[in-house]
Amino acid sequence: MPTLLAVERSKQFSELQHYVRNFVAPLGYDRILSFTVNSSLEGRLERIYWLEGLWLEQGQQIDVATYLRHCPATQHVIRHDEPFFWSKIPAANGERYKIVNKPQGQGLHGLQIPIFGATGLQGAFSFAGDTIDASSSSRLALTSLANVAFFRARYLLEAPAAATKGRLTAREQEILAWIGAGWRQAAIAETLGISGRTIENHLRNARLKLGAATTAEAIRINKVTGIG
Repeated sequence: MPTLLAVERSKQFSELQHYVRNFVAPLGYDRILSFTVNSSLEGRLERIYWLEGLWLEQGQQIDVATYLRHCPATQHVIRHDEPFFWSKIPAANGERYKIVNKPQGQGLHGLQIPIFGATGLQGAFSFAGDTIDASSSSRLALTSLANVAFFRARYLLEAPAAATKGRLTAREQEILAWIGAGWRQAAIAETLGISGRTIENHLRNARLKLGAATTAEAIRINKVTGIG
Protein backbone atom coordinates (compact mmCIF):
# COMPACT_ATOMS: atom_id res chain seq x y z
CA MET A 1 0.00 0.00 0.00
CA PRO A 2 1.55 3.36 -1.03
CA THR A 3 0.37 5.10 2.15
CA LEU A 4 2.10 2.54 4.38
CA LEU A 5 5.36 3.01 2.52
CA ALA A 6 5.03 6.80 2.71
CA VAL A 7 4.39 6.65 6.47
CA GLU A 8 7.29 4.28 7.05
CA ARG A 9 9.63 6.57 5.10
CA SER A 10 8.49 9.80 6.75
CA LYS A 11 11.38 12.00 7.85
CA GLN A 12 9.33 14.24 10.12
CA PHE A 13 6.36 13.61 12.39
CA SER A 14 4.34 16.29 10.56
CA GLU A 15 4.90 14.37 7.32
CA LEU A 16 3.63 11.18 8.93
CA GLN A 17 0.55 13.03 10.19
CA HIS A 18 -0.18 14.32 6.70
CA TYR A 19 -0.26 10.82 5.17
CA VAL A 20 -2.35 9.36 7.99
CA ARG A 21 -4.90 12.20 7.89
CA ASN A 22 -5.33 11.87 4.13
CA PHE A 23 -5.94 8.15 4.46
CA VAL A 24 -8.47 8.19 7.32
CA ALA A 25 -10.48 11.30 6.37
CA PRO A 26 -12.40 9.69 3.47
CA LEU A 27 -13.38 6.88 5.87
CA GLY A 28 -15.09 9.41 8.17
CA TYR A 29 -12.41 9.57 10.87
CA ASP A 30 -11.57 13.13 11.99
CA ARG A 31 -10.22 12.34 15.48
CA ILE A 32 -6.83 10.67 15.88
CA LEU A 33 -5.18 9.49 19.07
CA SER A 34 -1.97 7.59 19.71
CA PHE A 35 -0.38 6.85 23.06
CA THR A 36 2.19 4.56 24.67
CA VAL A 37 1.43 2.12 27.46
CA ASN A 38 3.77 0.72 30.09
CA SER A 39 2.81 -2.95 30.13
CA SER A 40 4.91 -3.60 33.26
CA LEU A 41 2.88 -1.17 35.37
CA GLU A 42 -0.67 -2.48 34.93
CA GLY A 43 -1.06 -0.89 31.53
CA ARG A 44 -0.41 2.66 32.61
CA LEU A 45 -0.71 5.27 29.87
CA GLU A 46 2.70 6.95 29.62
CA ARG A 47 2.86 9.38 26.74
CA ILE A 48 0.41 10.78 24.22
CA TYR A 49 2.06 10.87 20.79
CA TRP A 50 -0.82 12.42 18.90
CA LEU A 51 -4.15 13.91 19.97
CA GLU A 52 -6.23 15.53 17.25
CA GLY A 53 -9.89 16.49 17.10
CA LEU A 54 -12.61 16.98 19.69
CA TRP A 55 -12.28 14.05 22.08
CA LEU A 56 -13.58 15.85 25.18
CA GLU A 57 -16.98 17.49 25.36
CA GLN A 58 -16.85 21.27 25.07
CA GLY A 59 -16.41 22.83 28.49
CA GLN A 60 -15.24 19.58 30.09
CA GLN A 61 -12.58 20.52 32.64
CA ILE A 62 -10.20 17.58 32.98
CA ASP A 63 -6.61 16.79 32.16
CA VAL A 64 -6.50 14.88 28.87
CA ALA A 65 -4.04 12.23 30.12
CA THR A 66 -6.22 11.62 33.20
CA TYR A 67 -9.32 11.36 31.03
CA LEU A 68 -7.72 8.84 28.71
CA ARG A 69 -6.26 6.83 31.58
CA HIS A 70 -9.76 6.25 32.94
CA CYS A 71 -11.53 6.01 29.57
CA PRO A 72 -13.30 2.61 29.20
CA ALA A 73 -11.96 2.22 25.66
CA THR A 74 -8.40 2.78 26.88
CA GLN A 75 -8.88 0.26 29.69
CA HIS A 76 -10.35 -2.25 27.24
CA VAL A 77 -7.35 -2.04 24.92
CA ILE A 78 -5.06 -2.85 27.85
CA ARG A 79 -6.90 -6.11 28.54
CA HIS A 80 -7.51 -7.33 24.97
CA ASP A 81 -5.27 -8.06 22.02
CA GLU A 82 -7.60 -7.42 19.07
CA PRO A 83 -8.75 -4.15 17.46
CA PHE A 84 -12.31 -3.23 18.43
CA PHE A 85 -15.00 -0.70 17.62
CA TRP A 86 -16.54 1.47 20.33
CA SER A 87 -19.29 4.05 20.64
CA LYS A 88 -19.66 6.98 23.03
CA ILE A 89 -23.38 7.67 23.28
CA PRO A 90 -25.04 10.66 24.97
CA ALA A 91 -26.92 9.63 28.13
CA ALA A 92 -29.00 11.35 30.80
CA ASN A 93 -26.08 11.39 33.25
CA GLY A 94 -23.39 12.38 30.73
CA GLU A 95 -22.15 9.78 28.24
CA ARG A 96 -21.86 6.03 27.96
CA TYR A 97 -19.14 3.97 26.30
CA LYS A 98 -19.93 0.65 24.64
CA ILE A 99 -17.69 -1.86 22.90
CA VAL A 100 -19.65 -2.80 19.77
CA ASN A 101 -19.42 -5.08 16.75
CA LYS A 102 -20.50 -2.32 14.38
CA PRO A 103 -21.03 1.34 15.37
CA GLN A 104 -24.29 2.93 14.34
CA GLY A 105 -26.66 5.70 15.35
CA GLN A 106 -26.00 8.94 17.18
CA GLY A 107 -22.78 9.52 19.07
CA LEU A 108 -19.01 9.37 18.59
CA HIS A 109 -17.73 6.09 17.14
CA GLY A 110 -14.23 4.77 16.82
CA LEU A 111 -11.77 1.96 16.21
CA GLN A 112 -9.16 1.25 18.91
CA ILE A 113 -6.07 -0.67 17.78
CA PRO A 114 -3.60 -2.16 20.31
CA ILE A 115 0.06 -2.11 19.24
CA PHE A 116 2.37 -4.92 20.33
CA GLY A 117 6.15 -5.24 20.30
CA ALA A 118 8.87 -7.47 21.73
CA THR A 119 7.96 -6.57 25.33
CA GLY A 120 4.19 -6.93 24.91
CA LEU A 121 1.64 -4.13 24.66
CA GLN A 122 3.39 -0.94 23.52
CA GLY A 123 0.47 1.43 23.05
CA ALA A 124 -2.53 2.07 20.85
CA PHE A 125 -3.97 4.05 17.98
CA SER A 126 -7.57 5.21 18.01
CA PHE A 127 -9.47 6.72 15.08
CA ALA A 128 -12.93 8.22 15.62
CA GLY A 129 -15.69 10.22 13.97
CA ASP A 130 -19.42 10.83 14.01
CA THR A 131 -20.06 8.72 10.89
CA ILE A 132 -17.35 6.17 10.14
CA ASP A 133 -16.64 3.33 7.74
CA ALA A 134 -16.78 0.29 10.03
CA SER A 135 -16.38 -2.35 7.33
CA SER A 136 -13.98 -5.27 7.70
CA SER A 137 -11.78 -3.92 4.91
CA SER A 138 -11.55 -0.54 6.66
CA ARG A 139 -10.69 -2.20 9.98
CA LEU A 140 -7.90 -4.25 8.39
CA ALA A 141 -6.48 -1.27 6.50
CA LEU A 142 -6.51 0.96 9.60
CA THR A 143 -4.90 -1.77 11.71
CA SER A 144 -2.00 -2.01 9.26
CA LEU A 145 -1.70 1.76 9.10
CA ALA A 146 -1.75 2.11 12.89
CA ASN A 147 1.08 -0.38 13.39
CA VAL A 148 3.35 1.26 10.83
CA ALA A 149 2.51 4.78 12.04
CA PHE A 150 3.02 3.95 15.73
CA PHE A 151 6.55 2.61 15.38
CA ARG A 152 7.55 5.33 12.94
CA ALA A 153 6.16 7.97 15.28
CA ARG A 154 8.09 6.43 18.17
CA TYR A 155 11.29 6.59 16.15
CA LEU A 156 10.73 10.19 15.07
CA LEU A 157 9.62 11.46 18.49
CA GLU A 158 11.79 9.43 20.86
CA ALA A 159 15.04 8.54 19.09
CA PRO A 160 16.22 12.11 18.28
CA ALA A 161 15.68 13.17 21.90
CA ALA A 162 17.50 10.11 23.17
CA ALA A 163 20.53 10.85 21.00
CA THR A 164 21.03 14.21 22.67
CA LYS A 165 20.98 12.87 26.22
CA GLY A 166 23.81 11.62 28.40
CA ARG A 167 24.19 8.56 30.56
CA LEU A 168 21.78 7.48 33.27
CA THR A 169 22.20 9.11 36.65
CA ALA A 170 22.59 6.99 39.78
CA ARG A 171 19.03 7.85 40.80
CA GLU A 172 17.63 6.86 37.38
CA GLN A 173 19.51 3.55 37.63
CA GLU A 174 18.18 3.02 41.13
CA ILE A 175 14.56 3.67 40.21
CA LEU A 176 14.75 1.46 37.10
CA ALA A 177 16.15 -1.35 39.25
CA TRP A 178 13.33 -1.03 41.80
CA ILE A 179 10.65 -0.93 39.10
CA GLY A 180 12.24 -4.01 37.55
CA ALA A 181 12.07 -5.74 40.94
CA GLY A 182 8.32 -5.13 41.10
CA TRP A 183 8.13 -2.00 43.27
CA ARG A 184 5.26 0.41 42.62
CA GLN A 185 6.08 4.05 41.93
CA ALA A 186 4.19 5.22 45.03
CA ALA A 187 6.22 2.90 47.27
CA ILE A 188 9.50 4.07 45.72
CA ALA A 189 8.51 7.72 46.18
CA GLU A 190 7.66 7.13 49.84
CA THR A 191 10.92 5.26 50.48
CA LEU A 192 13.05 7.96 48.84
CA GLY A 193 11.06 10.85 50.30
CA ILE A 194 10.30 12.37 46.89
CA SER A 195 7.10 12.98 44.95
CA GLY A 196 5.47 10.61 42.50
CA ARG A 197 5.93 13.28 39.84
CA THR A 198 9.69 13.21 40.42
CA ILE A 199 9.69 9.43 40.00
CA GLU A 200 7.83 9.82 36.70
CA ASN A 201 10.36 12.43 35.53
CA HIS A 202 13.28 10.12 36.32
CA LEU A 203 11.64 7.27 34.41
CA ARG A 204 10.87 9.51 31.45
CA ASN A 205 14.49 10.73 31.31
CA ALA A 206 15.76 7.15 31.49
CA ARG A 207 13.53 6.10 28.60
CA LEU A 208 14.75 8.99 26.46
CA LYS A 209 18.40 8.26 27.19
CA LEU A 210 17.98 4.58 26.36
CA GLY A 211 15.79 5.18 23.31
CA ALA A 212 12.98 3.14 24.85
CA ALA A 213 9.26 3.73 24.34
CA THR A 214 8.25 2.09 27.63
CA THR A 215 9.76 1.65 31.07
CA ALA A 216 9.73 -2.12 30.60
CA GLU A 217 11.83 -1.70 27.47
CA ALA A 218 14.20 0.69 29.30
CA ILE A 219 14.71 -1.90 32.04
CA ARG A 220 15.49 -4.58 29.46
CA ILE A 221 17.90 -2.35 27.51
CA ASN A 222 19.65 -1.24 30.69
CA LYS A 223 20.21 -4.82 31.79
CA VAL A 224 21.64 -5.82 28.41
CA THR A 225 23.83 -2.78 27.77
CA GLY A 226 24.70 -1.76 31.31
CA ILE A 227 24.46 1.93 30.36
CA GLY A 228 24.89 4.02 33.46
